[in-house]
Amino acid sequence: MNLKSLSLLGICFALLVYGTVLVFLAFDRDSHSASDTIRPFVITMAPVWIVAIAAARVVLKRG
Repeated sequence: MNLKSLSLLGICFALLVYGTVLVFLAFDRDSHSASDTIRPFVITMAPVWIVAIAAARVVLKRG
């Protein structure tokens, strides 16, 4: 595993975390209860994180 691919994975992870926070804030802005925020947030972000983790595993195994 070279340093370039590890640094690229780190940058992608940071962008994923930043995007996750932005999505949470978007759901939280107009919600009236915790369930109005949490349920749609998890439904939206769980597939994104699953795909991101699967992609990172492929990249790490390739090296």
